[in-house]
Formats: sequence, C-alpha cells, structure tokens
Amino acid sequence: MRIVRAFFVLVLLAALALGVAYYFAGRAAGPVITLKHPPVIGQAAPLEVSVAAPGGVEALSVQIEQKGQTIPVYTYGDSPTPAAQAGDNLRVSLSIGKKPFPQLQPGTATLVVSATRPVLRGLRHVSSRVTKDVQLRFDPPRLAVVSTKHYINLGGAEFIIYRVAPPNTESGVKVGDLFYRGFPAAGAGVPNAGDDTGLKAAFFALRYDQPTNVPMELYARDEAGNEARSQFDHQVFPKAFKHSRIPLDDTFLGRVVPAILQGSPQLNANPADLLPSFLKINNDLRRMNAETIAALAQKTSPRVLWRGAFQPLGNSQVEAAFADYRTYIYGGKEVDKQVHLGFDLAKVANAPVIAANDGKVLYAKDLGIYGNCVILDHGMGVQSLYGHLSSFQVQEGEDVHKGQTLGLTGQTGMAGGDHLHFSMMVDGQFVNATEWWDPHWIQDRVARKLQEAGASGATVAP
Repeated sequence: MRIVRAFFVLVLLAALALGVAYYFAGRAAGPVITLKHPPVIGQAAPLEVSVAAPGGVEALSVQIEQKGQTIPVYTYGDSPTPAAQAGDNLRVSLSIGKKPFPQLQPGTATLVVSATRPVLRGLRHVSSRVTKDVQLRFDPPRLAVVSTKHYINLGGAEFIIYRVAPPNTESGVKVGDLFYRGFPAAGAGVPNAGDDTGLKAAFFALRYDQPTNVPMELYARDEAGNEARSQFDHQVFPKAFKHSRIPLDDTFLGRVVPAILQGSPQLNANPADLLPSFLKINNDLRRMNAETIAALAQKTSPRVLWRGAFQPLGNSQVEAAFADYRTYIYGGKEVDKQVHLGFDLAKVANAPVIAANDGKVLYAKDLGIYGNCVILDHGMGVQSLYGHLSSFQVQEGEDVHKGQTLGLTGQTGMAGGDHLHFSMMVDGQFVNATEWWDPHWIQDRVARKLQEAGASGATVAP
C-alpha cells in the first residue's frame, strides 16, 4: 500500500513540476525582432527583418496595415523569398513600396511583424509582435533648369543652375553613368539667393573618353528612392587629342621604379624586375591613385572658394598636354598605353609652384605616380593637383590664396625630368585645365549664369 501511495505521490509531484514548467515556459521571452528600412519608403525600398529566437523560428509573418486594410508581405515557409538562417538567427530581405504593393497609398502605414519560437521541447510556443509606423511617398522630385547656354567641350567642364523640390533631395547632373553633385546655389555666389535651398548649382564634365552624344540630364533622388530626370539644353564640341610615343630605357626605369616601389609596398613588385614593375606602377598604382583622388572629391566644400580665372605656372613651357594618348616603347616594342590627364609644365629646376586659385589643402604627401603631390579643394567639386614636387611649403588643412607657394618643382614619382604636373578635376574626374586658365571661359560659363540667376531672382517654378 505504501508503494502505491508513493507512486501516486511521485506522479502528482511530476505532474505538478510539469505544470509549473509549462506555466513558466509560457512566460519565456519571445523572439527578438529587428527591422531595418529607409526613413521614407517610395516605389520600392528594401526591408530587412532579423529574428533572434533560441530554439529556432517556428513562424514569421510580415504585414502592412493602412486605412483598415491588411496587406500580407511575407509568411515564413509559404513565401518564395528565401530566408537566411544561421543557428538561432533568421534574416529575410524583402521589397516594400508602391511597385510590389500597388494598393498602398501615400501617407502613413504600419508594419506589423510577428514571430514565434518553440519552448519546453515544443510543448509550448511564445511569440513576439513588433509594429512600426512608416512614411510612404510616391511622387518623384521636381526639377527645373534656371541657367541657359550650356556649351561643353570633349574633356571639358560646364556649370548649371537649377531648382529641385523638395530642396533636401540629392540632385545633380548625370553624364552617361557619371554623377556630378549639385550644391546650394547661394554657396556658388548667386546674388539674392539667400536661404533659397531649393536653388542648386553644379559643375559637371564630359570626360575625354566619353562619346560626344552621351546623354546629359539633371537627376534627383529623394530619401524614399523616387527618381526624377530632366533634359537641359546643351551643345557638345568634339576635340582631337594628341597621340605620343614615349620611349623607355633602363636608366629611366632604374631611377623611378625602385623609388616609387619603396613608397608603394601594396604593389608587391620586385624592384629588380624593372619593366614588369614599371607596368604594375603604370597600371595598378595609377588606378589606385585615381581612386584616392576620387575619394578626396567627397571632401569638397559646399561653397565656391575661388575667384576669377585660375593661374598657370608663369613663364613655363608645356611639355605635355591634357588627354595625350601615350604609347610606351621599350626595346623597340610597344609595352603599354595610358592617357596623360594633365599638363606637364617646365620652367627651371626647383621653381616655385603656386596655388592656381584660392582653396584649401586636402592632400600634401606622396601619391604614387605623381610623387610629392598637393591637392587643393576649390569648392563644389572643383580641385587642382600639383605633382612631382621636390618639397612642400604647405600642410593639409591649410587655407591658401592664389599665387601662394605650395612647394618647388622636382622629378619625384614618374617624372622624366624636373617639371610640374598640373591637373584640374571636377568631382574626381580630370578635365582640361586650359578652360580654367581662360578668363573668358570663366566669365561665360560661370559668372554670366550666376549673374543671370540673381537678376531673375531664380524663381522658376519646378
């Protein structure tokens, strides 16, 4: 009898323990849900749903609720959209917006995400629910051109003034697949622009290697991902560039290759193998240097820092011009081809190198093929480069004025003799410096448009 009683007591205690465990299992924490999406959702936007659930995710659903309507977005196990699972974590990448869900309306909607995980070896389940209000905007930005007479040379630059709404929209000019940012026109010096943040100005370029019929258009993209494009009047002028043959010999290679490799260990080249190392420098390092220059373009001031025409190195001889297509010859054979994207200006050895215009020193150190190099920012994407210097007389972060000495000419980097390599860039793209040296070009392409926009009040409705 005692044995029977003990058995029933044990059964009762076990049932009680199971009941207690069952009760507290139901009070366990549900899955942790994290949502990631843009601040405003437009035609199509990415939504990333992450769920952390010890024991795994058993169920997951995503819905959008708006004006009494529930729109199913995703159901775990029933949706063709794959889920990435790593241990107890689940991540789903979705697309939401007007395109995948045409029934959505502008305004506010609510994202509802529910997830369930098993507990107590699957005897119970606990859930979590997250709701988040989102803003929906489907109308594209509005664009209108303010300036007129946009003439651009192959390899050259141009300037445009336009209006965009909403004013905080990312905008600028697209030339083919290249984008040139727009900046508040007040920073460019438009008279009477004041606090009119919707009025913008942009410098843009037609690269030396782009077709003359490449599409050019104003472009805007708002925070919801809605895009707008607008054509503007422009005329393109072709330009022929020089083709040169550059002889290489072991004397030149022996001077420049080891020196450049010493400052460029990332090339992993053998200084004793002169020609292969030179080819790595002329290709790989040249590309890396271009990437550095493009990155510096992102640090430009949002306002124009310069005034009037840019100043060339005085009384200098042009040894090489912009967009000179070069074929390199070694031992009577063609070994490489590159394009020279600047001017080589020679005067006398260790001649003072002056700032072509007012600006700020962004870079003052070795830059691979350019040797000792200074890069000045002149604002709104316009920058100038001074290469092959023998010494510096400025430092990064310093404000400089037109005519101020930056350093002395030299033959550092890939220079065949003492000279200055000078380049102009617009948003990281190299352009022909002769335009920027020309007061008439500055007046017609830039100053005239600023004056006209100010005189008209620039009140063109978008």
